[in-house]
Amino acid sequence: MSRDIAIDSCTVETSDGVKVHARIFKPNPYEEEEEEEDDEEVSKNSSWVVVLVHPYSILGGCQSLLTGIASGLARKGYKAVTFDMRGVGRSTGKPSITGFKEIKDVVAVCKWACENMSVNKILLVGSSAGAPIAGSAVDQVEQIVGYVSIGYPFGLLASVLFGRHHKNLLKSPKPKLFIMGTQDGFTTIKQLNNKLRSAAGRVETHLIEGIGHFELEGPAYDSHMVSLIAEFINSL
Repeated sequence: MSRDIAIDSCTVETSDGVKVHARIFKPNPYEEEEEEEDDEEVSKNSSWVVVLVHPYSILGGCQSLLTGIASGLARKGYKAVTFDMRGVGRSTGKPSITGFKEIKDVVAVCKWACENMSVNKILLVGSSAGAPIAGSAVDQVEQIVGYVSIGYPFGLLASVLFGRHHKNLLKSPKPKLFIMGTQDGFTTIKQLNNKLRSAAGRVETHLIEGIGHFELEGPAYDSHMVSLIAEFINSL
């Protein structure tokens, strides 16, 4: 199934007064219906919103890096939201080195989505440094029912910055999927497996052979990420 999408933008205010610029990706409501089974699938998917958290702001991370995934999800009938965390693009405030202030941005966007998009289930997706930030928000919003990371930086050097986020995600009982390239560069397969041994609840991994960290974030893998995210949602 392939369909046109509609894209809107909005501003979301956080609990500490930061104004975050967000984009909403939705199946086009005016497109002519295709097949009855497609309509049923879209109706099922419409109760979900996928909130995507971009890579490290200080190294140039921004919501535009997630446009391909968000658009692909919308074509499958899901609503998706991307946003620039504080200090990025048109969002106010300043980025933090460890990403702890940015947790407020994620929580605010998730709560806004529930209140304004007629959804009751959120899948939270974090890419690279966005993964630990998103992971710290998982248990702060009741409607978040699952989590996906794309290249979670569990390695020793990255843990200097993001290590204090780890336990917030690993202790959560909510279902989790970790997607990583086997040549990640920041996290080895052994480091990933060692961390996930202590994780609560349902935990899945999907390793992509021979792929590096930044390659996995690139547009060439957007459609693959969309498929994995959609499969995970269908399993929840």
